Amino acid sequence: MNVFLTAALVVLSVVHAQGAALASTQCPDPNGVFAYEHPESCNLFFLCTNGTLTVETCENGLLFDGKGNVHHHCNYNWAVDCGTRKADLTPISTPGCEYQFGIYPESHECSTHYIKCAHGEPLANQCEPGLVYDDRIHGCNWPDLLLETCNPEAVVGFKCPTKIPSHTVSAKFWPYPRFAVPGDCHRLITCVNGFPRLISCGEGKVLDESTLTCEDPELVPHCANNHL
Repeated sequence: MNVFLTAALVVLSVVHAQGAALASTQCPDPNGVFAYEHPESCNLFFLCTNGTLTVETCENGLLFDGKGNVHHHCNYNWAVDCGTRKADLTPISTPGCEYQFGIYPESHECSTHYIKCAHGEPLANQCEPGLVYDDRIHGCNWPDLLLETCNPEAVVGFKCPTKIPSHTVSAKFWPYPRFAVPGDCHRLITCVNGFPRLISCGEGKVLDESTLTCEDPELVPHCANNHL
């Protein structure tokens, strides 16, 4: 059979399948925007816009699960459980991006940066201070959880002491002793199994060096005007 005729028949069959699914589905609510999974394809989904129903396609590298919304109601393919729905995972690659949408390591070495691809454009992103990129979770993680490639002391800039004097504030938190970061009102260091982790106090809180706990700024005068 002619190659072009075969391709045309495939397209027609897909359009027919989408049309049949569309015809058997109705928008449950005439007001607002709602997305629903396609019964057969993980790449497709139904979109109801003020009562108007359409079949939409996730961008390359994305699939539909009704939960994530990386782009146009779709989520990264590695985060989606398609169940019995079929998924086309054929990549459309551009320089620096395996898929048009995805998250990738900057290098195979320990790195505080990673690459996020959107529409095939690779954009460099940086982990929060004290964290490194972990390709296993497609996100940033503690460096002591990646000892095969990372040196937590180099990342955090701190070496955990082997002994902690019992009378110190740090010892009160044993087996996870805490330490202040000189000149930093927003973070502290916690040692876990002998390796340092840089911990943020969080929004609206600052570190009280006398107790090594995060408090409201008004309780830590020298940090009162230096909170996030």
